[in-house]
Amino acid sequence: MSDKRQRARIQGSWAKPLPKSSTQTVGVLNNQPKHANTTTSGQWGFGNEKTSKTFEFHQPAKPVKEVPPERVIEHLGDYEISPGPSGVSRLRLRPGFLTPEEADWMFSKLLVELPWSQKTNYRLGEAYEEPRLSCWYGELPYTYARSTMAANTQWHPLLVALRETVEQASGCTFNSLLCNLYRDGHDSIGWHSDDEASLGPKPTVASLSLGDTRVFSLRKKPPA
Repeated sequence: MSDKRQRARIQGSWAKPLPKSSTQTVGVLNNQPKHANTTTSGQWGFGNEKTSKTFEFHQPAKPVKEVPPERVIEHLGDYEISPGPSGVSRLRLRPGFLTPEEADWMFSKLLVELPWSQKTNYRLGEAYEEPRLSCWYGELPYTYARSTMAANTQWHPLLVALRETVEQASGCTFNSLLCNLYRDGHDSIGWHSDDEASLGPKPTVASLSLGDTRVFSLRKKPPA
């Protein structure tokens, strides 16, 4: 496996057309009340004061969070990968979507001809370079991790053909594409959610992988 991971891999993810605009409200809680008073430790009963009550810890009857067992999916089929509580998530896996000869030829062509670049993101106010190369195709710009990729309507002809093939197989239409290039075993992408507002509340994402084999992991995002 180690020698395989040194080879590159290209992955493209398509998004469905833009839905009607929706709004999202985010609330932030302060960690101190507006009219909080400062108190000494004695007022909390930690000094020489004696408290009138004792406190005992009781183990909850049920786990606070139940982690579902890990599943490995390798065979063709449609799967319900999480029943709730925030809704059912479904996965359609199509191994061998392209023949090995087609996949190798397309990989070599896209590797050389796409305008790959390394994107700068921000975490906790610090800039860092993504551990992969990427390029974006779509009529609108794409923003995530406080960084924006400009709109790009100049689709490579091979990507247009691949999009049409994916649409025929899935029964969905897609208007944008994010391509990621993993150059070797050190490149990766972290846990993330395809929850940008431009994708709508329940987006359908088609992902096509070319090149080396890697694990594609999914996990349920807990309800807010």
